[in-house]
Amino acid sequence: MHHTTGLSRSQIQDLAAGIAHVHPHLAHSPGRAHALGLFTRIRLTLMALRMNLTQAQLGELFGISQPTVSRILTALTPVLGQVLDESVPRPEDLDPQVPLIIDGTVVPCWDWDHRTDLYSVKHHAPGHNLQVATTLGGDLAWVSDPTAGATHDLTALRASRLLEGRTTVDLADKGYLGAGLLTPIRKSPGRQLLKWQKTFNRDHSRIRYVVERAIAHLKNWKTLSTPYRRPLHTVPETISAIIALEFWRKAL
Repeated sequence: MHHTTGLSRSQIQDLAAGIAHVHPHLAHSPGRAHALGLFTRIRLTLMALRMNLTQAQLGELFGISQPTVSRILTALTPVLGQVLDESVPRPEDLDPQVPLIIDGTVVPCWDWDHRTDLYSVKHHAPGHNLQVATTLGGDLAWVSDPTAGATHDLTALRASRLLEGRTTVDLADKGYLGAGLLTPIRKSPGRQLLKWQKTFNRDHSRIRYVVERAIAHLKNWKTLSTPYRRPLHTVPETISAIIALEFWRKAL
């Protein structure tokens, strides 16, 4: 079950118990009975987030119709983020004296004609910008709320207010020049880097790679690495649910 949902059976059971406590109507409806039990509906929702399957595929796997799958995802996806919200670190929760490594990534989506701000020139694809921070050891420390894919990494990071009040030097790539972060030395036009500057950049890269590895692990939730399937307005709640699940399961 872990490969298809990201969680073990016992973790899903704990999640179901938490949801039933906060939202009892999702476990026992006073009206029309649910097509699937709460545990199974959570499992379906997790599979949708983990594997980014189509609703038709999920309906066939669980023996229900595509509209029923849609209703389940609409009801449970935001609830996952709400119930697990306390597991998600905010900028003010982070120790300002512990160095972080910061990088940005894009969560892809379809190219919507009415949203010209979604296209990321850096990634050559439409989507939503996420800022990610890890410890020097590579542990996921923080993930921002999504912004439009056309947003520059530095702009997105400043909007997140992560850097406010920090008293240490954090690391990032050249896209964050001017933010007070430790970034690689940029080569001036017509000049080559000195030997010590090349050594510095190489050592910087050896330290910074862990944030790229953390992003890759985060994108094992395929909804973050393949084009988004549900309506565009549901992107924030879906990303919030995935981030909450990732921090919650790592804390167990």
